[in-house]
Amino acid sequence: MGVSDEFAEFVIDQLSGWGDVSVRRMFGGAGLYCEGAMFGLIADDVAYLKADDSNREAFLQAGSSAFQPFPDKKMTMPYYDIPVDVLENRDELAGWAERSLAVAKSKK
Repeated sequence: MGVSDEFAEFVIDQLSGWGDVSVRRMFGGAGLYCEGAMFGLIADDVAYLKADDSNREAFLQAGSSAFQPFPDKKMTMPYYDIPVDVLENRDELAGWAERSLAVAKSKK
């Protein structure tokens, strides 16, 4: 697992109009934080957003899959890869990030 500086900077730039997002590197990946809550992560240059029953269906409809931290194990985490068309559209990405931030805050 890894995160290139270029990809992390791209994700932060795409989210810059939405909120004050920071990246914290951890466990070979990086967490995406806003307002003190981790709402997303980056692993192997793929960006993921936190999901629960309130927003998971949108990810599934878009063909996203859950983050699997260990490729050799079936365990997944409640983060889903951001569809490329969403990641490339700042306005749409902001809406998805807002819903994921609400999920993260509700779990605190």
